Amino acid sequence: MSTARLNWPAPYEHYLPETNGTRDHAAPPGLLWSTARSARGEPATPSIYDVIVIGGGAAGLSAAQVLGRQRRRTLVLDGGRVRNARASGMHMYLSRDGFTPIGLVALGREELAAYPSVEVRSAHAESVGGEIDDFTVTVTGGPVFRARRLILATGLLDEPWDVPGVPERFGRGIFHCPFCHGWEASGQSLAVLGREPTQVVLAAYLADRYSDDVVVATDGPHSLPSPILANLEALGVKLIDTPLAEVTGRAGALNVHFADGTVLPRQAIFHRAPTRQQAPFATQLGARLLDDGFVLVDEFQQTSVPGVFAAGDMARQGALQDGLTLVSQAAADGVRAAVRLEQGLFRAGLPVPPG
Repeated sequence: MSTARLNWPAPYEHYLPETNGTRDHAAPPGLLWSTARSARGEPATPSIYDVIVIGGGAAGLSAAQVLGRQRRRTLVLDGGRVRNARASGMHMYLSRDGFTPIGLVALGREELAAYPSVEVRSAHAESVGGEIDDFTVTVTGGPVFRARRLILATGLLDEPWDVPGVPERFGRGIFHCPFCHGWEASGQSLAVLGREPTQVVLAAYLADRYSDDVVVATDGPHSLPSPILANLEALGVKLIDTPLAEVTGRAGALNVHFADGTVLPRQAIFHRAPTRQQAPFATQLGARLLDDGFVLVDEFQQTSVPGVFAAGDMARQGALQDGLTLVSQAAADGVRAAVRLEQGLFRAGLPVPPG
């Protein structure tokens, strides 16, 4: 089964409300380098940023806010591609439950405008290079930027099954996460698209937590192990291995069409789609990746490359079995990365004990 790459019709900025007549903001002249160093009267270096953050989602903007509050000269490069841009709402983010992901980005940009040392640019980063204290970032049709440190927050891309109707409804009626959307699906008729154990286990979870009417559609033959099949049967989950033809309808009233002409009405569909890194920057810098493609980080979001941090769903610690794809977790990762990065910048060259 092939997968479909989700290419949105326009960067998510297309959906952002205008903010004071512009979607970008730059630090006012004279304040652009108001870091702690320049505030002490030491010479600023206008040609190099303290930090460049690549990615303008929850992780990147949260990191930039921390750095702005520490008066670090920070550049956020936002290429306008966010994994959950199509989602109608996000959950498990205290005070923002049901808030749209795009609304969170817009609000985050507004808040960053309060910090004069933070600059946000709508620009697509093409390549990165260099080493600690002198990294370079090349953007499409623009200059080459330099920074002492980097935070990668470019996220993942979903590649759902290339079945007609599935990619178009991914995030709008077809969901990837029961933690994020299971509550709204309580008591509904549900389908799970998948043939791998990591995909089909969603059906067992949904049947245990949310619904008595769960069906798995494997889109053809499968090789699921007997214990999983026995578990599904015990939970009352039906399995259909007839090839899929298409999915039609809208959120709340979907129809799964099979190749034999049968149609399965469902109120919601779950599909744990394969993912890949949205950008190659970690690889370009030589950062270590885990076998499943996530960027390996330590407990402070530091990659294997000195001076390079990674935050959000693109990265995870090696000891964790799976990465978390929650917006709240992405924001927390960004904060953690920025705090550790700031501590490192402060201690660099100073007789301050490590830790």
